[in-house]
Amino acid sequence: MTKVVILGANGQIARLATAQLLADKKVDLKLFLRNAGRLKNEATGNAEIIEGDATKEADLTKAITGADVVYANLAGGTIEVQARKVVNVMDKLGVKRLIWISTLGIYDEVPGKFGEWNHEQLDEGYLPLYAAAAEQVEKSDLDYTIIRPAWLDNKDEVDYELTQKGEDFKGTEVSRKSVAAFVKRLIDDPTENLRHSVGINKPNTDGDKPAWY
Repeated sequence: MTKVVILGANGQIARLATAQLLADKKVDLKLFLRNAGRLKNEATGNAEIIEGDATKEADLTKAITGADVVYANLAGGTIEVQARKVVNVMDKLGVKRLIWISTLGIYDEVPGKFGEWNHEQLDEGYLPLYAAAAEQVEKSDLDYTIIRPAWLDNKDEVDYELTQKGEDFKGTEVSRKSVAAFVKRLIDDPTENLRHSVGINKPNTDGDKPAWY
């Protein structure tokens, strides 16, 4: 039995991943979020639901204790603080495996016109924060995988390709369902992409911006 805790379980990708994990009888699931009432209309099966604040180590300790895998789907203006607190708690508890959702562009890895557009959209108050959070994860000794999705859509499809840190980012968009499927893949194989930062996009979506803009 693999014990998985999802931090930020109300997020859209997290909810899709939750559905996949609930269907896996080999997974024991905890769902951590600020307001448990947000999941009242969601199917949560036998998952344990824990209310808490990801900037507070006591709350994180309650959630992460006993976990084999931490999947962090966190966001917001305190994301760097959250990253530091998650790393600290995992170190104290001896939990090694972290899957961390970030965003494209934190290494200035998006080329061409799309890269320029992405900077215009995300530079102020977003990319710097997410880059700083990723740095907290990367300088840890955890077995992390950072996931950097392209611009997200809600298409009912799983279709993706990956790039590694140091490579140009590909494509402009990807479905949330694809990102959730990749998270599940990483949970299924604890040896994959350890200490890697991975871009994820739908193939053949190159352009100056996502198709819906």
